Amino acid sequence: MSHHHDDEFRLHTPDFQELNKRLDRRHFLTKTSLGLGALAVGSLFGAKHLFGASPGIKEESSTNFEEEILKALPHIAPKAKRVVYLFMSGGPSQFETFDYKPKLYEMAGQNLPDSVRKGQRLTGMSANQSALPVVPSIYKFNQHGKSQTWISELLPYTAQVVDDLCLVKSIHSEAINHDPAITFFQTGNQLPGRPSIGSWVSYGLGSDNKNLPTFIVLVSKNAPKDQPLYARLWGNGFLPSRHQGVQFRSGKDPVLFLNNPEGYDGSDRKEMLDYLTKLNQLQNEAYGDPEVDARIAQYEMAYRMQTSVPEVMDLSGESDEVFQLYGPDSRDSGTYAANCILARKLLEKDVKFVQLYHQGWDQHGGLPKGIANQCKQVDQATAALIIDLKRRGMLDDTLVIWGGEFGRTVYSQGKLTADNYGRDHHPRCFTMWMAGAGVKPGISYGETDDFSYNIIKDPVHVHDFHATLMHLLGVDHERLTYKFQGRRFRLTDVHGKLVKGILA
Repeated sequence: MSHHHDDEFRLHTPDFQELNKRLDRRHFLTKTSLGLGALAVGSLFGAKHLFGASPGIKEESSTNFEEEILKALPHIAPKAKRVVYLFMSGGPSQFETFDYKPKLYEMAGQNLPDSVRKGQRLTGMSANQSALPVVPSIYKFNQHGKSQTWISELLPYTAQVVDDLCLVKSIHSEAINHDPAITFFQTGNQLPGRPSIGSWVSYGLGSDNKNLPTFIVLVSKNAPKDQPLYARLWGNGFLPSRHQGVQFRSGKDPVLFLNNPEGYDGSDRKEMLDYLTKLNQLQNEAYGDPEVDARIAQYEMAYRMQTSVPEVMDLSGESDEVFQLYGPDSRDSGTYAANCILARKLLEKDVKFVQLYHQGWDQHGGLPKGIANQCKQVDQATAALIIDLKRRGMLDDTLVIWGGEFGRTVYSQGKLTADNYGRDHHPRCFTMWMAGAGVKPGISYGETDDFSYNIIKDPVHVHDFHATLMHLLGVDHERLTYKFQGRRFRLTDVHGKLVKGILA
């Protein structure tokens, strides 16, 4: 559009006229710097916009600071181009999956020794139990692969790819309840409000596909909703809003509010967005709010996604062999298995961070049956994703992560019978695994005691896990920061060390 048309647009658009009136009032108050109006503007826009910076003080521009931070990336040569994080919400039991403890069979039913517990905190759900009876898993473990790794019979498909996995048995957290524990894993802090991992990755590394978001979230529709998930778990926190995760859903509208309103077509939407962009640009010139730029970018991305999303969500082009590989649920859109295929497609499109959530691992009672169902829902598709990425030549530069927010207790919560028991939350030690880009395949890292209650070798804290994840993406976790409310924040806060023992 020519400058003449731009001027005409500004002169005859009521929204621009109203905005200009407001700017005139603000301009007057700023220039006069007098009266209650000036004080009000000062509270809204900051004193330095009214009175200027204090003499002799050199102020740091947050925008310039961020530019310098981002200019240095990547800090090291990245091993991973992309990440898929399979989050098992609720806390899977390590005893029924990956941490084989044969000595427990000798102690079945006996009270957990005080020398093991060491007075450690219990949740309110088992703190008042008169006894804490030790319970071994009723499921058998066998050794698999060249690595001869012990895997539960509940995970036969995962057992087939165990030589591609790096099991970390010494993960530990500080949070003992679900909400703070999940928030801690997803954002590096137990309190809500911090940016999620994917948002930090988006902020630091940007996108390799301009037609899809950098950070995409998928939630299984076929999982028990025992513990809620919140959008803030994939939120941008104090980072610009364009870095938040975008949830893709099954059904008619994969991304909410993406389709054209009724009665509009693509050309109508484009014309509307062009005018909206002009309004936003004028507002940005007036206020200098970086969030306006973020909003413009989001509108433009949404327009491009109208074409890219239907294409990537369409699984009809997948072969029968692929559906057989991922299992019978994979033909049902929105299931964990179907989401694993979709995740692979998104990774092929160079989406940088894909997060799958599968709820239902919180078995305080009825654990044997409950965890068997959970493993059946995720086992085949998880292994299929590893196989599929590997045969497409993508596992070498894709990092795959599997795990929950904490583990489970060696003692039974509630009544213990021969074939039924439950386990309470246990943050002191539990198992996760990683595979692919930059991690050693076919190893187990870290050790727990005979009760999987305490770590006896190579502990890995949540902050250490985050530091290592970022390192594999080419990011020094101490150098990727964002200035907010006068302080420089990072994913690992003031903690975190690289877990060198798992790096290839």
